[in-house]
Amino acid sequence: MSILGVESVVFGVADVAQHARFWTDFGLPVESIGADEAVFRLASGSRVIVLAHGDVRLPTPDPFPGDGVKETVWGVDTQANLDAIAASLRTEVAVFRDEDGTIHAVCPDGQPIALRVWVKRSFASEVSPVNTPASHPRFNQHRIWRQRAIPKTINHVVFFSPDYVSSFEFYERHLGFRYIDHSKGVGIFARAGGTYEHHSIFWVNCDLPIAPDHFKFMHIAFGMDDIDEVMLGANIMEAKGWKNTSMNASGGISRHRISSAIYYYCDIPGHAGEAEYHADTDYLDDNWVPRAWDFRFGSLLWANNAPPIFRGPDIPWDMEFDAERKSFEPYRKAKAGRQQIDGALAALTQDDEHAI
Repeated sequence: MSILGVESVVFGVADVAQHARFWTDFGLPVESIGADEAVFRLASGSRVIVLAHGDVRLPTPDPFPGDGVKETVWGVDTQANLDAIAASLRTEVAVFRDEDGTIHAVCPDGQPIALRVWVKRSFASEVSPVNTPASHPRFNQHRIWRQRAIPKTINHVVFFSPDYVSSFEFYERHLGFRYIDHSKGVGIFARAGGTYEHHSIFWVNCDLPIAPDHFKFMHIAFGMDDIDEVMLGANIMEAKGWKNTSMNASGGISRHRISSAIYYYCDIPGHAGEAEYHADTDYLDDNWVPRAWDFRFGSLLWANNAPPIFRGPDIPWDMEFDAERKSFEPYRKAKAGRQQIDGALAALTQDDEHAI
């Protein structure tokens, strides 16, 4: 079974025009914009689909109140593999199939998903060589000058889960996702089998003080060519008045520790989560050995103005290889609860709503 990544994300929103304006400013290529629907298609063929609340194409019942990603559509390489996934899912959850062959299901954590056969498009990335004091491959030439940020692909999606260990194991069991990294007590990073990006999905623990107590969309990350494109996108969004208020954004443009990715977050309107510009992430294959990290090192960001709990000389840099998943056991839902999350997390406040 080979899932090639996110084929589409389907938003349900109150104000389609406002969201269409946001994504246009963000740099997503427009396929169509109407009164009740907006569709954007990236170079990889991935789509962002914005629908008005109540549209019959949205999942029923609504997985959570308000605006956000209501369904994640995963692209599968062949019809045979799609049929195999459908058969596997049916052993545990209800599955139904559209006339076009798309299959739909709801995960035990409440996440609606869909899968369809997808021909992922090839696309070109244009980057400049990087000079250092001792090595200067970009000799007698300047860097590429860009006029706008244009996301090329959807790298990953992130959701709050009431049982994040079980959420990952469901995806592994039926969709063939690979365990990549565990930020202990915070969440699990997993990669679709047909991709190489560090992670295709990340589940965040609902037992955290910063989290809702139910399944909910958190953010979506878009692959960019380089840090220049991330910086340009950040400047454009700020100039157009879009907000950047989450704790993820406390460092502005920065770099994640676990995945090495350069990032910038921007609030999606309607309190619908966050959109992330994402560049220079780690790329992995099945030779990767999963790792488990202390949440203070791995869960947030590399930024001097991050909350004190995530910075300072006492942050543990050590990690453990975790192929046997021993790190999962303290956080399985049957055993874990708010009281079992490291007490230091209590230093985070309810105001820090999007800290991952």
